[in-house]
Amino acid sequence: MVGQPTTRRDEVRELGRLGLTELARATRGIAAVHRSVSGTVFGGLARTPLRPWTEPSHTTHETISEGIYDALASGLDNAARVAESVLDAPGRAPSSTSRGAQAIGVLNGLIGDELEATGSVLAGRMGIRVEGDDVPVTSAGLATAFPDATGHVVVFLHGLMETEYAWRRKDRATYGRRLQSDIGATPVLLRYNTGRHISDNGRELSALLTRVVLLWPTPVTSLTLIGHSMGGLVIRSACYAAEENGAPWLSKLRHTVSLGTPHLGAPLARGVHMSTAALRFTPVTRPFGEFLRRRSVGVRDLFHGNLIDDDWRWAEPDVLRQKPSAAIPLVEGVRHLYATASVTRDPRHPLGRIVGDGLVLTPSGRGEGRARRVGFRVDDGLHLGGAHHFTLLNSEVIYRWLCEHLRPRPQLPVGRSA
Repeated sequence: MVGQPTTRRDEVRELGRLGLTELARATRGIAAVHRSVSGTVFGGLARTPLRPWTEPSHTTHETISEGIYDALASGLDNAARVAESVLDAPGRAPSSTSRGAQAIGVLNGLIGDELEATGSVLAGRMGIRVEGDDVPVTSAGLATAFPDATGHVVVFLHGLMETEYAWRRKDRATYGRRLQSDIGATPVLLRYNTGRHISDNGRELSALLTRVVLLWPTPVTSLTLIGHSMGGLVIRSACYAAEENGAPWLSKLRHTVSLGTPHLGAPLARGVHMSTAALRFTPVTRPFGEFLRRRSVGVRDLFHGNLIDDDWRWAEPDVLRQKPSAAIPLVEGVRHLYATASVTRDPRHPLGRIVGDGLVLTPSGRGEGRARRVGFRVDDGLHLGGAHHFTLLNSEVIYRWLCEHLRPRPQLPVGRSA
């Protein structure tokens, strides 16, 4: 691929620099905790008759510990600068390899908004990937990448901190590969920066789908969008953007599929948010709160399942109570399928109700809450018991269900009705 060596140099240098810089930052955070604990202990002793003996010890302790932490952090900073100059060997760019892409995917999920704001080469843009390589969304690029393209296009969007490699589980063929073989659909796998706002990714997805539909090697007759976890929210956001702008791809859309999508928010995101607010109240735990506060806006959007700009634009990101997201209806004239999972076979089991699939609770995956309902039809859903969040990425039960609903329906003879 043209420009590959430069891309590799840039990515490897940035990975080395970022990894060590983050470690240095963590070291300084640990030092802050140490200072706070030390201050609490020696401060308490200073209010006792032992003060004449403890005060010199406190000063010595602080001098030594601060020197150690400063030296360690400074050494890591220097190592980061060295990494930028020595990690430069021939080969594929990390973003084009399975392990490299997954590492960058995690970074994007954690601090992808930060990476984008600083212009980092690791801030992934939304794009089509084939065997790790970025596919130019041009007539020639799509024709080369999809020589056997059909009119039924199935687009796959991964979840938070994932990449298109997430659909590969163990030795099983992916949903896309099997749909291509069994029903003649053409799978298109996307990769995107999950640390960005869901609404930003939704707009970018809508724009990308417009180009795909217009430049596809053969006329698109049917479009299916399948999203895992956050990917399902990005799909709904893209549909909203498409309706607002009259995007041409919307007329081709036949199905959306949400697999383990937190339509009403994810408990883990809420837990992190509440922990951040609580930890910042005391000096000892404040450094931990500041660390959690750095979580990406993509993670923050999962608190309620934000889909549009107004869900976050005027919000105070760190206040304990967050306003609910806007109720965005499902696109009409499209079948909206959804699948949920629970670690217990029966989702009504007490543990299943509390844990869900490990990351998403069943009511959120179904879009059914006390105060808000997304509007899915009961018959369009499937629940997988005795499974977890990532089982949904490649399950025989899920695949059979997908195949049944996405398979083209045979034309009825003239004069016959369904």
